[in-house]
Amino acid sequence: MPELPEVETVRLGLLPAMQGHVLTGVEVRRPDLRIPFPRGFAARIKGRRVRRLWRRAKYILAELDSGETLVIHLGMSGRMSVYAQGKPRKLGNHVYDTAPPGTGSGKHDHVVFDTDAPARIVFNDHRRFGLMTLVETATLEGDRLFRGIGIEPLSRGFTAKFLAAALDGKRTPIKSALLDQRLVAGLGNIYVCEALFRARISPKRLAGSITAARLGPLVSAIRKVLKDAIAAGGSTLRDHAQATGDPGNFQHQFLVYGREGLPCKLNCPGTVKRIVQAGRSTFYCPKCQT
Repeated sequence: MPELPEVETVRLGLLPAMQGHVLTGVEVRRPDLRIPFPRGFAARIKGRRVRRLWRRAKYILAELDSGETLVIHLGMSGRMSVYAQGKPRKLGNHVYDTAPPGTGSGKHDHVVFDTDAPARIVFNDHRRFGLMTLVETATLEGDRLFRGIGIEPLSRGFTAKFLAAALDGKRTPIKSALLDQRLVAGLGNIYVCEALFRARISPKRLAGSITAARLGPLVSAIRKVLKDAIAAGGSTLRDHAQATGDPGNFQHQFLVYGREGLPCKLNCPGTVKRIVQAGRSTFYCPKCQT
């Protein structure tokens, strides 16, 4: 499943084609994804201007001038591709290709948006684990999708002091604690492994046992690895693609993830080990991470 950097990368790619623009056309090509589309979905958003395009956890949110917010989750395999109307051109910091004939009519192209950028945006999801729905903007924070979601790791409030209070007394491994979306929003398996390596903390260490002196470097490592991944367009291991169609490149910068049996990149005597925690693969260096 895409993690925070992949979702943020897609949002950044959608930004120049959606934010501030009117959805001039909306075509929904099936009745549901992971959940059914809301009643009158296309009619409710067609002709509406996107006031703000932002992200919460692993959701992309398009605040509309109707008082509703379009909520998008990519699921396991969802992609949102942007095409320029007319000749290929630059929108914002991205160059978008022209939509070829038949764009949006593929077997797994489930939703097609046209905007007055002008641009065409195609949501493709061959597994259909993604979702799109509408929520009243005023009640968004209390909606079942967002109620109880934890702090954003790139926000000012995500500090060593916050993390110390959140982890106090927790007897779960730090890796599992950081994956808890009720604690920190958007963190996933790849970036927790990478951040723990950068902070030299063992993924097996109990969350509540980590000293205050080590929490500052951990917070910094989490922030840095997320920012590095966003700058690289996310990680493409299977399905992720940027809104331009290009793959992400952060997988080429992994220090431990997927490197089982290979030498530690810090040139220590250790080799990267893989263990399973809560059904997820964990990669770490037993020599460097304590």
